[in-house]
Amino acid sequence: MEKQKNAIGRRKEAVTRVFLSKGTGKITVNDKDYKEYFALAYLQNQVELPLKATQTADKYDVKINAAGGGMKGQAEAAKLGIGRALLELNAEFRPALKAAGVLKRDPRSVERKKFGHKKARRSYQFSKR
Repeated sequence: MEKQKNAIGRRKEAVTRVFLSKGTGKITVNDKDYKEYFALAYLQNQVELPLKATQTADKYDVKINAAGGGMKGQAEAAKLGIGRALLELNAEFRPALKAAGVLKRDPRSVERKKFGHKKARRSYQFSKR
């Protein structure tokens, strides 16, 4: 195996670069432990999901650089990035990752504001009199 596999994950405005290498299962995000960085349990589960789906949680070290967006966007971008890196590492992981829904890029993002409107769809209040 090569020294390291990398992949990019995106979600909303969040972008994560994921570096996967052989190790003991240590996950770091922006030089912090992922449990410290993502304080909420369900966000930690999102990050762990691809490793749990392929039963490789204690075989690889994961280093993540996260930028932009919020906590949830970064966690889901990390999930996609880890999934892509694992797939690059071993193509046999594809069915397990696909079943876990890890390989899908979620296209939903904030709709732009339109002119003549208060927000993306909300108009200014109409007053007849």
